[in-house]
Amino acid sequence: MRNQNFIDREKLYGLLDQKAPVADELNEILNKARKLKGLNLEDVAKLLCVEDEGDIKKILDTAEYCKDEIYGKRLVLFAPIYTGNACVNNCVYCGFRRDNKGLKRKVLTMDEIEQETLQLLRMGHKRALLICGESPRNDADYMVEAIRRTYAAKDEKGSTIRRINVELAPMSVEDFAKLKAEKIGTYVCFQETYDPVEYVKFHPAGTPKGDYLYRLTCMDRAMEGGINDVGLGVLFGLVDYRFEILAIMEHARHLEDDYGCGPHTVSFPRIEPAEGTPFSLPENIPHPVADKDFMKIIAIIRIAMPYTGIIISTRERPEMRDQLVKYGVSQISAASETNPGGYEEDNTGAQFTLGDHRSLDEVISMMIDGGYIPSFCTGCYRKGRVGADFMDLAKPGLIKEYCKPNAMFTFREYLEDYASPETKAKGLELLKKLTQTFPKEELKKRVEGNLCKIGDGERDLYF
Repeated sequence: MRNQNFIDREKLYGLLDQKAPVADELNEILNKARKLKGLNLEDVAKLLCVEDEGDIKKILDTAEYCKDEIYGKRLVLFAPIYTGNACVNNCVYCGFRRDNKGLKRKVLTMDEIEQETLQLLRMGHKRALLICGESPRNDADYMVEAIRRTYAAKDEKGSTIRRINVELAPMSVEDFAKLKAEKIGTYVCFQETYDPVEYVKFHPAGTPKGDYLYRLTCMDRAMEGGINDVGLGVLFGLVDYRFEILAIMEHARHLEDDYGCGPHTVSFPRIEPAEGTPFSLPENIPHPVADKDFMKIIAIIRIAMPYTGIIISTRERPEMRDQLVKYGVSQISAASETNPGGYEEDNTGAQFTLGDHRSLDEVISMMIDGGYIPSFCTGCYRKGRVGADFMDLAKPGLIKEYCKPNAMFTFREYLEDYASPETKAKGLELLKKLTQTFPKEELKKRVEGNLCKIGDGERDLYF
């Protein structure tokens, strides 16, 4: 393992002790961002100090430009499967915390995991995120079997989950190698907070999660275990959000320098109320992040790391999610449940309160109205465009040449197999318009041909 001390707390807080950039300096930074090469730590620190609404609007506009250049109008959809809420940790903000005695605990059997998967498939999902608490009851071997059962499930239309990402506690290099062998997509783990001093207040000592450094270096072990793509994240509300953004930048730089590949995704959860967890109530959150600041920091990460996928979950309200897809978000969960077995029944404890309760069809309908392409695509994973190879395409904006057609193919599948009549009608109309936007006639004909094949019953076509 390489350098473990890549978060310099004093340095990062020191960068925030400055004034917001004046007009010329702000324009210089934003013009630099429009070249799609990203920004350095000092640039980001200056943007984080911006408070003027007009200047924030300039940041948002730049983020919209960068997202469109890299990802176009594609928006990836997925749903989580919580395999268990038993947990040995006692994180003060989490509904799964060990001392939450009012929570009904459950670890799903493999048959129950299959049933949860079937419920997602019947909605139209093709991408799943497996999540669980940290417990001996759901160790690496349990997760290996859970991955296998999730991949094996098939609904009445013959649909299967085509790619599984996992959000699990840190583990050994050997256990990461086991996950790699099961053909997972991205390994996700939130640092929660990168501030080592504050970290111990939220994660009591004597629990596995109480070890700050072990958690900080989990992505190193994941990559050493062969994992190609990793996803970072913090829980916004624990410490100053500006520090966390700079720390994410430093973590990304560390991965780039030592492993040749930065994070595939960055997630942006804010603390939400959780039953039996008083700390998570709004009045008790140490550093709440206002909506305007939340939009700003997502836009900043989009322009600072333009190649990285940005994820927003159903923690956020529909109005906020619908805005954020314009300014940086490229992946969203939809129709989520955050308790084990929640898609079949609702009598176990959830991790947090949901903000968006819309069905998958309702979310897709919203996306169509905004001109977005709902995507369930997994073509890059199966074509081997992962890790550094993916970044080589994403950084110059070439990845959308694959992503746009593949998104359209999976969207057509959804419209044919699962959409409501209203959503299908306007979705097909959107596909017609999108087909006309390909500048190369040969590519346009290939896209039209595959869309026709899908309409005639073929499935799982991708470039």
